[in-house]
Order: sequence, then C-alpha cells, then structure tokens
Amino acid sequence: MQRKRCAWASTPLGIAYHDKEWGVAIHDDRVLFEFLLLEGAQAGLSWETILRKRDAYRKAFAGFDPRKVARFTSADERRLMKDEGIVRNRLKIRSATKNARAFLAVQKEFGSFDKYVWRFVDGKPIVNRGKKVPVTTVQSDALSKDLAKRGFKFVGSTICYAYMQAVGMVDDHAKDCFRAKAWAKAA
Repeated sequence: MQRKRCAWASTPLGIAYHDKEWGVAIHDDRVLFEFLLLEGAQAGLSWETILRKRDAYRKAFAGFDPRKVARFTSADERRLMKDEGIVRNRLKIRSATKNARAFLAVQKEFGSFDKYVWRFVDGKPIVNRGKKVPVTTVQSDALSKDLAKRGFKFVGSTICYAYMQAVGMVDDHAKDCFRAKAWAKAA
C-alpha cells in the first residue's frame, strides 16, 4: 500500500527527508545550528537542492559545529567559494560565520539555543492541519526580528518559518499525510 504524504515530498530524497525529519521536534543545538545554516543557504533555491548538497555542507562547515564555524577566516571563505558541493554565494558563506558567532552568544545568554528558539512557540509545536500552509506567521515574524537584532543574517520571516517547520516547532503535515496521523496517535 502506498503511503499518503504531503504533496511536496515527491522525490526519493524529499520523501526520505519528509518521512524521517520534517516536522520532528529538534532540541539538539548542533542540529538546530545545522538547519539554521541550511535554511539560510536555501534562500532563493529549492530545498531539494540543499538536501542534495547537505553532506557537502556537513564537511565544508565542520560538521555544523558552531564553535568551529565561528572561527572561520577569510581564507576559509575563499576555500568555500571554490567548493562545488555547496552553494557558492559569498554573502551566504559569510553569513554562516556571523550566524555561528551570534548562535554562540545566544547559547551563552540562554544556556542553549534550544531554550532560546523554542520560546517562540511556548515550548511546544504548533500543529496546523489546514488546507493552506502559511509562509510566515506571527511567530516566524517575531523570531526573524529577534534573530536579526542579535546579528543573524538570512533570517527573514519566510526563512524562519521554513526553519520552524524543519526543526518541528511547526507541524504542517497535511491532514491525510501518514506523518500527521502518526503524530495524532502519539498525542
């Protein structure tokens, strides 16, 4: 029997991501940093493109260790601009280092990035089962504004909403998707 999925999950890579990761609540700071970098890199591109490049990103950005990425230099930026495995956009590459530094500052202030970011949804996922998935919300607007105030780059409200979906702060699985049904049973 064919599983019913959200309509966007239509390629093998997209299906695997949908089935195992999208909408799953993440509380691990390293993974939260990973998705922050990947969502910023995705700006203007398809998520499928970023998924195909994810392993190259992991290698290029020190396993998404924010302490290591925060120490990247202009020499690292030049190296990354030559890396065909990632999106070679100077502003996006430079933002990764700025975001790593801002991420560490947030960790220091709040004890973890997890404690900081999940405040924007009162510590529990927002579950949407409507027909139309929004591209921004009041919560993504607030997160975007606060991240920008703290020095983060590539954190517009649309990017923040996609981030919130990716790390499970928002669950936008379609009503007839098997993941939504599994989530409902768990709740």
